[in-house]
Amino acid sequence: MWMGYGVLMGPRWDVGWGWGGGCGWDAGCRTPMPPAPQMQSILEQVGCCIVGQSEELVPADRVLYSLRDVTATVDSLPLITASILSKKAAEQISALVLDVKFGSAALYPTLESARELAQSLVAVGEELGIRTAAVLSSMDQPLGRCVGNSLEVLEALQCLEGGGPADLRELVTVLGGLLLWQSGMTPTAEQGQERLARALDDGSALRTFEAMLGAQGVPPDTARLLCAGTPQQRRQVLGQAGTREELLAPREGTVQQIEALPLAHVLHELGAGRTRAGEAINPRVGAEVLVAVGQHLREGEPWLRLHHDGALRAEQRQALQDALLLGTGTGTAAPRVAETVLPRGAP
Repeated sequence: MWMGYGVLMGPRWDVGWGWGGGCGWDAGCRTPMPPAPQMQSILEQVGCCIVGQSEELVPADRVLYSLRDVTATVDSLPLITASILSKKAAEQISALVLDVKFGSAALYPTLESARELAQSLVAVGEELGIRTAAVLSSMDQPLGRCVGNSLEVLEALQCLEGGGPADLRELVTVLGGLLLWQSGMTPTAEQGQERLARALDDGSALRTFEAMLGAQGVPPDTARLLCAGTPQQRRQVLGQAGTREELLAPREGTVQQIEALPLAHVLHELGAGRTRAGEAINPRVGAEVLVAVGQHLREGEPWLRLHHDGALRAEQRQALQDALLLGTGTGTAAPRVAETVLPRGAP
């Protein structure tokens, strides 16, 4: 969700973004933490920076996690809460908004279980003196239309230009609007959401993102191509897979659902994700979803464009095809943002 960070940059608030590793089938994302004086300089110059935690940040959490692994308490709600918020408390942040996902491609399969975690995080965050809120967002289907590292960057850049998928824009502005409200920058979360939408549409978010890229060492020509280049120029900068092929609808029907988890598993196998820290990933591997829930397809129409290097096994192809659920009903996509969890007494 670095794209949401790009939106917050537009109105020129000083924000630092910590990036974490992967979980299960996702790729994870991490950049080296710049030295504190350099990070402070970038914040003063641009208003934002993206960093990754060092080994010195809450080292005891790694020890506790290894103990949870051997004592079958990895899914313990209190211990998950402690693990997440210990890092936030150590960073001495003043406000925090959490995107707690639920669904078939998330750690928590149901809205109820995700709500329980969100309520725990918000309550404990408040006890620690951190103004905390959480958004419950659905992950039964892919967020946006793209899956995979480079393709998701391209899609995020489209959103920073004021375009892109509606569900991605909604989630980003809802999360960012809450953070602005939690930080006292706007009287309400709704006004924060509107302010961020304007930053997307007037280009200020994208301009500040380009400035941040330069401040963090990206060559100016590369940053310019990413932020102002044509789609083809952007793809050349990010790299393109050797093979692009389209999967076709096996029969006629209306799209009922596009399941995110089978897509994630196959793309992980093709190199888009990592299982352990330090493993190499192939950022060119990914998929573009060409259809939407509720859309009627004829047999043989393309519904997915796959980007990969190497051969696609028959069982992988079948798993991808099984992710497309067709039926005779109208098909209605579930809302991306299901609920917001606020502290007790919040308006």
